[in-house]
Amino acid sequence: MFFRLAANAVLLVHLAFILFALLGGAFAVRWRWLPVLHVPVAAWGFFVELTGRICPLTYVENDLLIRAGLSGYRESFIEHYLLATIYPVGLTEATQFALAGVVVVLNVAIYAWIFFRRRVPSARDS
Repeated sequence: MFFRLAANAVLLVHLAFILFALLGGAFAVRWRWLPVLHVPVAAWGFFVELTGRICPLTYVENDLLIRAGLSGYRESFIEHYLLATIYPVGLTEATQFALAGVVVVLNVAIYAWIFFRRRVPSARDS
């Protein structure tokens, strides 16, 4: 039972990691220190997606599932749990690269907005 609970905990951490990689830049508006953590996380997620690697958290989860007496899975976390939702049938590699680019552009835009918002004094600062 412990290994099953641990596998579920890793699953939740993995999902939180993915969501943070995608949306963490938006939280930097509130917490100025967050880019120090978010940028490496987003870069890792981008690297894993573009190179087709499997995240180490997938291996940890599989090991815990096997120790719990359950079967692991061969594919990545995203392929196993989220593939049909995130990558619908007919999705091409070119589209996947474009989507990865959208994530990067979105995060760069968020950080640029934060940067310029903090540098340019507003009317109420006068």
